[in-house]
This record gives sequence, C-alpha cells and structure tokens, in this order.
Amino acid sequence: MLTKRIIPCLDIKNGRTVKGVNFVDLIDAGDPVELAKQYALKGADELVFLDISATLEGRGTTLDVVLHVAEQVNIPFTVGGGISSIEHVDALLQCGADKISINSSAVKRPELVKELSEKFGSQCVVVAIDAKEVDGQWKVHLAGGSIPTEIDLFEWAKQVEDLGAGEILFTSMNHDGTKNGFANEALAKLSDMLNIPIIASGGAGTIQHFVDTFNDGKADAALAASVFHFGEIPISELKAELKTNNIAVRL
Repeated sequence: MLTKRIIPCLDIKNGRTVKGVNFVDLIDAGDPVELAKQYALKGADELVFLDISATLEGRGTTLDVVLHVAEQVNIPFTVGGGISSIEHVDALLQCGADKISINSSAVKRPELVKELSEKFGSQCVVVAIDAKEVDGQWKVHLAGGSIPTEIDLFEWAKQVEDLGAGEILFTSMNHDGTKNGFANEALAKLSDMLNIPIIASGGAGTIQHFVDTFNDGKADAALAASVFHFGEIPISELKAELKTNNIAVRL
C-alpha cells in the first residue's frame, strides 16, 4: 500500500512565509529556510514552496530562496510561482527543487504541461489548481486566486492529466484558511476520475480533518500551512493518529 503524504506548504511573499484566509489577509509566519529545515527534521514527507506574488508581479520564482531551502532539506521539495518556461524549470531544478508546480501559466498555455513533462518527466510536473465553488460549480481561479475563469475544475484536471501532469495539487478557495476541513466531496470525485495522485489543500484545522480527507476525500497527500507553522498540529502526533486510524504513513 502506498503511504499517504503529509506536506507543509510555505507560501512566500517578499522572502517571508505568509498565511491568510481565503487567499487574503496575509500574516507573517516566519523565515522559510528555518521552517523548511524544521519540517524536514520533524517528519514531513515533502515540502511545497509557492512564491505567491510571482505571477501577479510578472516574474519568476526567487531562485536564491529555493537554493537556501534546498540546502537545508533532505525530502522532496516542490516549487511554484510564476513558472512559464523550460528554462525557468531547469534553473529551479539546478537550485535543488525536485518538482515544479505550475498553475496560471498552464491555463494560459496548456501545451506547457506537455513540454515540461516530455523534457523533465511527468513525476516532476505538479499542476496546481485553485478553484472556488460558485452556485454548485467548481471554477478555476488564476494568479493566486485573484482572477476567476469559467473553466470547470474537473474538466481541467482531466485535461492536464492527459497532457502529462504527474500530480494535481487542488486547493479549495472556499476552504482555504478556514480550518473547517478539506473539500472532500470534490477531492473524491477527482480521485475517482484520475489516475494520478491528488494533493488535498485548503481547510486543515484538526487531526480528524486529515483522517477524513484520506478516507472520504480519497486524497493521496494532504497539504497544510498555518496548523503546522504555528504549532497547532505537530506532524509526529498527526502521523501517529493517522496510523491508529489504519492510514498508512511513513513514521
């Protein structure tokens, strides 16, 4: 049985880790390099690093922070934010990233998913999808959730799988930062439709929420930020409880 993964997420703005609610009202959560180091020591399975203002500011992910984080961790490390070319991905991998995450750039030019998959392998390509449920329809949003589209979450997820994405990171904007649990119904639908791993993101508040997203949401991995950054849920306790619930995890 494949183990379920626990993934802290570092949202970076101006070189600092930040966290908000529903993608707004950001507060400082610490130094990304120090946080990354602590997570690697405390049992995180992977890390995700998102330069959340890169797309809006029309630039690529900050390479020096990636380099410093990579020097401190020995677990797989995914980087996203403003990535739009093979050259940029190459530079990030050279700096120590293991995978890259693309979001807005994939929507604007879906062929990018195929190009990156063919060049670097599908295992390297994570497509992040930020979506909001509006009147019962899940719609994709771009640029850190600031630009709504008419694109359907499920149709887009299937398209990127067909283009060669190795994994999907689905963030529910309705649930982000609320600590009321993950979007398990939408996650289960994605999991039933697709043959690639789904990372659940948005809504972690308690250990039970993680149990529920693995059981009910059928997620392959669960990503969270503030509950880890502010010490509300220690990763060791979380994994021990998941194991008690017969959910396979790496201890």
